[in-house]
Amino acid sequence: MKFDYIKCHGSGNEFVMVDAVKYNLDGIDLAAFSRFICDREHSVGADGVLLLVEREGMYGMRMFNPDGSEAEMCGNGIRCVARLAEGYVGARRFEMFSGGNSYGITREEDIFPTMPTYGVDLGVRLASEDFGFAEGAAQFVSQRIERLDDTLLWTAINVGNPHIVAEVEEIDYAHLVRLGERVLELRSEFPKGINVSLVKVLGENRIFVATYERGAGITASCGTAMTSSATAMALNGRCDYEAVVDVENRGGAVRCICHKEGGLHTQLIGNASYISYGEVEAEGGLFAYTEQGEFEEEIALYNQFLGAKAQ
Repeated sequence: MKFDYIKCHGSGNEFVMVDAVKYNLDGIDLAAFSRFICDREHSVGADGVLLLVEREGMYGMRMFNPDGSEAEMCGNGIRCVARLAEGYVGARRFEMFSGGNSYGITREEDIFPTMPTYGVDLGVRLASEDFGFAEGAAQFVSQRIERLDDTLLWTAINVGNPHIVAEVEEIDYAHLVRLGERVLELRSEFPKGINVSLVKVLGENRIFVATYERGAGITASCGTAMTSSATAMALNGRCDYEAVVDVENRGGAVRCICHKEGGLHTQLIGNASYISYGEVEAEGGLFAYTEQGEFEEEIALYNQFLGAKAQ
């Protein structure tokens, strides 16, 4: 069979997106497809695969990592899928599902002139079965995980997928890789793995985040990690609740607003930009792709956005 794809990104976090409402992908080995299409040397190259899906009249997202594993949630990805879903829904506010949870989506005021911008409201849990290191505690805020690192103070956040966040004076990417790889060895502490983020505070309600993602390694950005990091900084008194927190990363920037009212939840606001498009042919477990063109105006617009942020 043949189906179209769009390569897109949220804050530099790149994905291959397929409209699985338009195309019936039953019978496609999605894990194998993800491993194929995300290969940056031999294929399109991406940090994951996004599928727009529909269930009982509600639209949602499935997300696959480059190693073929399926993620519960992706904050940058769901904004891109929301852009595709908006064409079906025909409204600026709607609900989407991912990983068994429902999320409020809004078409937001542009983060940069004419740049498609979406917000997703993420509920925050401070206790999770994913936090084996927390031993059933109601929360784990600014504490050590001795077997992972005996110096850093971690805060554990679940926003649909699990994260640990630590503040540092400077981002050491080699150390971040070691932390991400070490997680894989500590199954009692991290039974399902975890996303690991290091955060540098740049100023009042302004932070920089770097993340080692489960199943992907270090990416240009991770939406749920930026959400978790902003929330962790609020919990630790380093950022303000109910304020716009500018969150920067190697791929660009987003905005987060951490709310207490109605239970802890944080809104993630950022771009949903298209890069290129093409066609995939799948037959007998084998895949081939054809690139058909680029969204040149959107690429140029995002480069302008990055230039403006650098000034």
